[in-house]
Amino acid sequence: MHDYTLTHLCDAVLIRDLLALVARDRATTATLLAHIAEVDDRKLFRPAGYPSMHAYCVDELHLSEDAAKKRIQAARASRQFPMLFTALAEGRLHLGALCMLAPHLTSDNAAMLVEAATHKSKCEIEEWLAHRYPLQQGPAGTVLVSPIPILRQPAPEVIPAPPSDEGAPGHPEGTQVQCPPQNCERFLVQLTISRSTRDKLRYVQSLLSHAVPSGDVAQVLDRALDVLILQLERRKTGSARRPRASTPPAPRSRYVPAHVRRAVWERDRGRCTFVSASGTRCNARRLLEFDHVDPVARGGRATVDRMRLRCRAHNQYEAERAFGSRFMERKRDEARAATAKARAATEHAKDVLAGLRNLGCRANEARRAVEFSENLGNATLDERMRAALRYLSLESRAAGERGHHDP
Repeated sequence: MHDYTLTHLCDAVLIRDLLALVARDRATTATLLAHIAEVDDRKLFRPAGYPSMHAYCVDELHLSEDAAKKRIQAARASRQFPMLFTALAEGRLHLGALCMLAPHLTSDNAAMLVEAATHKSKCEIEEWLAHRYPLQQGPAGTVLVSPIPILRQPAPEVIPAPPSDEGAPGHPEGTQVQCPPQNCERFLVQLTISRSTRDKLRYVQSLLSHAVPSGDVAQVLDRALDVLILQLERRKTGSARRPRASTPPAPRSRYVPAHVRRAVWERDRGRCTFVSASGTRCNARRLLEFDHVDPVARGGRATVDRMRLRCRAHNQYEAERAFGSRFMERKRDEARAATAKARAATEHAKDVLAGLRNLGCRANEARRAVEFSENLGNATLDERMRAALRYLSLESRAAGERGHHDP
């Protein structure tokens, strides 16, 4: 058993050992971040039974939620900019500095930011970043709506909200949950909301003024969540007070009938069913998807016994095991490209419509011209605009010829 009593060391040896341990700790931390980054990049948390790197660090490595978030953020930034590993190992940057710099790093400014933050304290880096990257909005986590009554509780014990990570459970960004001592059945939630959200809240308070005369936000929120849960469950799981018979899906169809979704959700209890080789079951309840045990491409049908709940990470993991990681990555790239293409086409259509309206075109004429320009595929905005104008010119000429021949 290690003896942590150091009273026998003289001052010089104690200081020497402390400096050596700090240097070793920095090198170890840099190596730890490199390992986290590699495991994260390979997504090795999935076969281990976890939906995200954050969940793996918390539940498997037993890091705190805050420590996991910081190390994952620093690891991802350092993998993209390897100079950060060296700066951390050499003691020029600390872990907090990496996390503060991460959102601002680019290939053009990485070296400059590292140099500016070298041997700086957290407060000094925060002040420097505030001057260089001024915030565009107020800090999250504060209550800005003064007229709305807020549940007040004496001297609450603050419990920081878990950090957000892809696939990791937690509170929305900008919220803080507080639990009063000796009574963890009531919580204080503070957050910043927009003016439109405030107006909606006031309107709901007025609609509920007979049932909730005080306008207490806690009661209003509870009632709103009850209604929202019913809507989301109906959409997600197909739940209904009077379920109707569903039409069996066609072969090779990805449609999952409502009665199948209801049964599968109830059987799997709203949780991912993936179990690792060591017996660890994924605890994800977010980003759940209905997964075919037998892939649809291989004749899988949407029946209760051949469907299961999987989180997005493990749904993709199963697809990669079935079809290969390269094949799935190519499919994902194609889907991203198609989405980007569709988004660009939509933006171009809006721009063409606005341009035609500014030129004095009537709304119905402009819409027909935009529809015509959408047939050009990968055309640029200028090409779409010229095509729309050419279409309007031809249409105007045709209308003139019809008027000339009319008696």
